[in-house]
Amino acid sequence: MCISSVCTCNLRSPLPIAHKYYQSGDLIIAAIIYQVLFLSDEITFQSVPSHDVLDQYLFLTHNYQHTLALAFAVKEINEHAGILPNVTLGFYISTGYFDDITTYHLAMEFLSTKDKFIPNYKCNDKTNTVAVIGGPRTKTCVNMATALCNYKFPQITYGSAPLMNKETASHFVRWMFPDEMHQLKGILYLLLHFGWTWVGLISLYEEDRERFIQKSLFMFSERGICFDFIECIPQMMYGNLVSEMMEKADKLYKVIMGSIITAVILNGEITTTVILRIMVYVLDTDDIPKERKAKVWIMTAQMDFTSILMQRYLPIDFLHGALSFAIHSKALIDFQKIILKRSPTFEREDGFIKDFWKNAFDCSFPSDIIDKNAERICTGKEKLETLPNSVFETTVSGHSYSIYNAVYAVAHALNALHCQIPKFKEGQIIDERRWKILLQSPWQLQYFLQKVSFNNSAGEKISFGHNGELLTGFDILNWVTFPNKSFLRVQVGKIDPSAPLDKFLTISVKHATWPLIFNQTLPLSICNKKCPLGHSKLKLEGKLSCCYDCRQCPEAKIADQMDLDDCFSCPEDQYPNQDQDSCLQKTITYLTYQEPLGMSLLIIAIFLSFISASILGIFIKHQYTPIVKANNRNLTYSLLIALLLSFLCTFLFIGQPNQVKCLLQQTAFGIIFSVALSCILGKTTIVVLAFMATKPGSKVRKWVGKRMALSIVLPCSLTQFTICLAWLATFPPFPDSDIHSMPKEIVLQCNEGSTTMFYAVLSFMGVLTAVSFTVAFLARNLPNSFNEAKFITFSMLVFCSVWVSFLPTYLSTKGKYMVTVEIFSILASAAGLLVCIFSPKCYIIILRPDLNKKGQLIKK
Repeated sequence: MCISSVCTCNLRSPLPIAHKYYQSGDLIIAAIIYQVLFLSDEITFQSVPSHDVLDQYLFLTHNYQHTLALAFAVKEINEHAGILPNVTLGFYISTGYFDDITTYHLAMEFLSTKDKFIPNYKCNDKTNTVAVIGGPRTKTCVNMATALCNYKFPQITYGSAPLMNKETASHFVRWMFPDEMHQLKGILYLLLHFGWTWVGLISLYEEDRERFIQKSLFMFSERGICFDFIECIPQMMYGNLVSEMMEKADKLYKVIMGSIITAVILNGEITTTVILRIMVYVLDTDDIPKERKAKVWIMTAQMDFTSILMQRYLPIDFLHGALSFAIHSKALIDFQKIILKRSPTFEREDGFIKDFWKNAFDCSFPSDIIDKNAERICTGKEKLETLPNSVFETTVSGHSYSIYNAVYAVAHALNALHCQIPKFKEGQIIDERRWKILLQSPWQLQYFLQKVSFNNSAGEKISFGHNGELLTGFDILNWVTFPNKSFLRVQVGKIDPSAPLDKFLTISVKHATWPLIFNQTLPLSICNKKCPLGHSKLKLEGKLSCCYDCRQCPEAKIADQMDLDDCFSCPEDQYPNQDQDSCLQKTITYLTYQEPLGMSLLIIAIFLSFISASILGIFIKHQYTPIVKANNRNLTYSLLIALLLSFLCTFLFIGQPNQVKCLLQQTAFGIIFSVALSCILGKTTIVVLAFMATKPGSKVRKWVGKRMALSIVLPCSLTQFTICLAWLATFPPFPDSDIHSMPKEIVLQCNEGSTTMFYAVLSFMGVLTAVSFTVAFLARNLPNSFNEAKFITFSMLVFCSVWVSFLPTYLSTKGKYMVTVEIFSILASAAGLLVCIFSPKCYIIILRPDLNKKGQLIKK
């Protein structure tokens, strides 16, 4: 039980809110809009704060437009007969002084009796607040939602995507801000578009920095973006905390200026530019190179340009060339006209306008006691259009556009609820009773607020997503500053979440303006120079992926773009150029009749064919002479025809391969040479048998004759023919192209189809050659009259030498020269047989006919 003498604490009302703007109406939209900064020392809760703190503040003149946007939207709705007929909409605007305690106070005051702060209690029916709009600080949205969600009170925030449990908050909070991931993705695409891979990040709060790291650091690093630093910008502090703020700002400034990066991401809020101007101009020193001072600031949509009175004459050129994201917006009809008509003389209910006027025009009203000696007196007739936009903008800003749409969203939701209440509450059809139901249970509005979808006066569709986010994109603005402290924001691109991936970011580089030091050339923000064409990245141990060395591409690989992670091979039908930065088409090649090598082989083949035909003609002409008859005319004719065909079959190897040529090349060569070798074997065997048959009583005599020759030539030839037939029936040769053997050529050739069958043909020829050579070698010592065996032995030696050297040469040769090796082997081996076997006989027939007599052949 509480004893009265102990309970000495008295319930006190909190410090009153000095800045308010109230317009009465049947239904009230409340708003917390941050426009004023306290300059007092930190409240320690150890003593009752003095009311003097209310006189120590700074007015953010830019944020006054937010108030005007809300008032303008309410005015339009009240004049619109189609929205909330017979209902007057009012508003109650206050400021949270950038203080969490004041935000909670205001949130609860909206639910209390007007001008009496008694939480959880209403003593009259005039408290008719139906929704609360708040922003643009992140903490404003969090604190407001923390208080109002307990009462299921409808809320709309603007200017930021708040840090809160969206599962709970999405039922009662709508955000006039798109999905934050769209902005992060847009920043990533923007950096990639300009090739800025080495950047810095500055956030206002530790929570923002951690959230950025969690949501996007992996996404950025995966695409090759690295951060040289990730820091927090100090918050605005006054009184005894100014020195602490300046100390933090000095450390941050040294980090920024000590980095070689050019692009800096500013994940800030409404007051960030105020702190940034302090850093840039108060902490600037001459020992920092100009190149380091030139930064391209990439500002998030939560930010906006704001300034305080003491910064009025500071230049703003540090923002020249900056890029900023802004919630997509359009100009509002008559908004600028209404703004330019504002005057403190006529706006009696506006609790902000006098302070705005004093700070905007740097003057004082005569009624202000403390400013009686001020140099300039406010008349109320000053013109807003004369102010530079670094002090106040008359064109609608992104945040003001969001507030305007937020008011309309509440109005359309109220209108939908107004139409639906009779269906839920039968008999209660009087308008006053309808709104009374809503005021008693404002949570009913939330359902209609979730489903709201409308076109605003600018023709833009406004609707919310599943999690309460605004379904829209971002504009990308480029800042151009001027010496008179004014600036221009030019739209150079946009983020469209509903577009295909390749159209997600659209940007026009030619319309972009950059910091003056870059002379309108695209700034670079990279750790090192890009790897040139023909080179790839070489990662350095202990360094981030954005810092690397470059190395020449390996042979047969290229890099056709700068800064490639790795070189790559050309397509199979192409090869790298000398600089290894592009691929050239391989030339199609084969052994042609037109080139010198093909022409030479063709002439040799024709010449040897002519020699063969001539020798055949000589032998036919002298067929009845002893030397021709002694050499077995039929085998001689067969051998000469086979050699003639061997020379002619080389034509199949010259020219572009086709199906017929490929089928006949190896098979014709194999069969013809087998016939030739069979004839040689037959001739050698018959010579040996003929010598043996001359002995008295020899039984070999009956074997010497045509049957003996036929029994040797025919089986050997048929065996090779059978092998070739099996080859054609199973794996026949076919036209093919070799794209690997020659680096710059595609060689058209005949594929053997079956390597086994190809070597089977060669092996059988090798067997015939070995047998012929052996028999001839054994018969080398026969009498001179039968010396053809010696010539055959020598011809077989030449033949074997050619084909033994053929195999390693053929296997080690590439391209069309493989065909050349085979043609040369055919011509050389056949020519060796022709010369070694028939040149002695032709010598006797043509030059020594006196030796071409039977007596000369039978003498010892």
